[in-house]
Amino acid sequence: MLRFHLLLLVCLVALPAAAQKRAMTTDDGLRMKGLSGALMTPDGEGVLFSVSELDWDKNKRNTTWHHIPADSGAAYPYLGKDGGSDLRYSPDGSLLALKRTVDKKSQLFVLRTVGGEARQLTKHKESVGSYRWSPDSKSLYFVSNWARSAEEQKEYENGNDAIFVDEGANGQRAGRWQSVWQASAADGSLKQLTGDSLRISSLSPSPDGKHLIFAGRKENWRNNVHLAEMYLYTLADSSLVKLTDNESPEGPFVWSPDGSKVAFQAAHLTEFDLRNEKIFLRDMESGETTMVSGAFTGNIGAFVFTPDGQAILFNGLQRTNRNLYRLELSDGSLTQVSDVTGSLDVMAFSKDRSHMVYRFSSTSTPPDLYSSPTDRLAPTRLTDLNPLVRDSLLLATASTVVWNSTDGTEIEGRLLLPPVHSGDAGPLLLHIHGGPAGVFSNRWSYRDHVWGGLGYVQLMPNVRGSSGYDDELLRGNMNDIGGGNFHDLMTGVDKMIGDGLADPSRLAVRGWSYGGILGGWTITQTHRFKAASVGAMVSDWTSEYGPGFNFDVSRWYLGGNPWENAEFWRERSPLTHAHKVRTPTLILHGMNDTTDTEPQSMMFFAAIRDAGNAPVRYIRFPREPHGFREPRHQRTRDVEEIRWIHEHVTGEKWTPFAVPKKKATEKEKPATD
Repeated sequence: MLRFHLLLLVCLVALPAAAQKRAMTTDDGLRMKGLSGALMTPDGEGVLFSVSELDWDKNKRNTTWHHIPADSGAAYPYLGKDGGSDLRYSPDGSLLALKRTVDKKSQLFVLRTVGGEARQLTKHKESVGSYRWSPDSKSLYFVSNWARSAEEQKEYENGNDAIFVDEGANGQRAGRWQSVWQASAADGSLKQLTGDSLRISSLSPSPDGKHLIFAGRKENWRNNVHLAEMYLYTLADSSLVKLTDNESPEGPFVWSPDGSKVAFQAAHLTEFDLRNEKIFLRDMESGETTMVSGAFTGNIGAFVFTPDGQAILFNGLQRTNRNLYRLELSDGSLTQVSDVTGSLDVMAFSKDRSHMVYRFSSTSTPPDLYSSPTDRLAPTRLTDLNPLVRDSLLLATASTVVWNSTDGTEIEGRLLLPPVHSGDAGPLLLHIHGGPAGVFSNRWSYRDHVWGGLGYVQLMPNVRGSSGYDDELLRGNMNDIGGGNFHDLMTGVDKMIGDGLADPSRLAVRGWSYGGILGGWTITQTHRFKAASVGAMVSDWTSEYGPGFNFDVSRWYLGGNPWENAEFWRERSPLTHAHKVRTPTLILHGMNDTTDTEPQSMMFFAAIRDAGNAPVRYIRFPREPHGFREPRHQRTRDVEEIRWIHEHVTGEKWTPFAVPKKKATEKEKPATD
């Protein structure tokens, strides 16, 4: 490590003062501005976008909205200090709807696009959930929980809040049935449309304004999303018809421009299956449903119809890059409209679908906003949110690597080298992604560059089970959790050593969620790593059955249940083998995590500690769910992970970065082009 520091010092001394750059820190990452939302004005000439910034004093991030011409120019603040979320233009372009919190309830507001202040439209008893405009721009449809009666509310406030698990609208936590409501855009008057006992999602009005389609569940059990069905509501007679009866979750729903068909995503038409989701097309008169996206083998994101209804535009992840694709419905032919090396995430289309606004990032490029025609990629850059990264910071260099696992399966991964790389074998940090059907794609993450600045070679394998590839790889770890994917990791490490990039005596592993699970499993199977960090893990599959267990893990990755397949569940649990751990291990978990419950980490910590064969440390984070929200906790997580890994891998004491200043030192504008 000393060799790396000396090399870096020599390189920096040799540079002119103006060209000198420094390594990135955790606090640089936390202070970065984030691009969190965008939409195009109905005429396609302007773009609204939101920027999030760190407020260290209040331990949160604040979001502000801005307007900028779609062909670039100066951005100016929009919506003022009250802000808003979930912005949607009316189809006629005269109004902009948004949500704001009033007395702890989310309510709809509208403002005229020609100017003026937003006015509160709804004063609903319960929070407004997802919503959509009616095609004639006269109404808004929204989903909301059933309200308690006055007597029920009084009893609830007095402590009568026992939860009858999986009964009625309850799941593990208290739940309530939901209805679709209609609000007048003129005066906010409300009409309840549905009253059936359902949990509702993916609401979508038909182009002629006569129907609503949505997904509904008649129960709220944990892990039963596959029981959602497609429903059609007719406004003229208030009828509600269930269109499907299967075990395949469908949605979101997009109507064709003429209203004759509905496109939706699903992995399968009848089963809850482990496959990449496809686009299906349902004829609303005959009910005939056809899969139309068979030519695409990756992961499909947001999609829309072209105005003539003859094609679908969609975002697609193929291997590690995300691009825009056009699917012709007449013959199923597929055109890749963009060909970026990175991640092009479409955020909004113009009303006529001729233009789009998108966020682009890559491993070496932080996210910024661009506009482009949709028939070809001709980007106009709209923002330059974080010039510090480009102008002042040293970044890791990234590439894609491929190797064969023990059984010959081809595995692809991302490889990051330190900003200043001597060519000698260095410390290797093995990252494991979540999921299991996650993926390491070509997109920005500040943490990668913090590790790079510390001199680490980083390997990010897309092991079997990863999305973005074909169904064969996605299904590659079915009933084999911790089997083939463990070998995919270790053969990748061997390749790094064989290529002269990694020092076999300085290896570390880290992961979160499923990455924490597979990371925990890995250190029970090998002693090759000098340090490990595992976050939001599951250590014992049987005890997680019920509390936070995901249905797909039981059904696809383990098989059976803990009484029919008890031995396999026990054998593939990291807790069973915790006494074998010799790797110094840091464990991290949010105490409000309902995805992978927090006692799982406590058990793994206690087992390693009591076995006494390796150093172990456990840090619990109050209030945090599966993904951390509070900046101070995010900083502690990152700093303590670096401290643990760096000291155990290199033997060097590491001095944490300075605590962030109260206000960021840079005041760059949201857009500078």
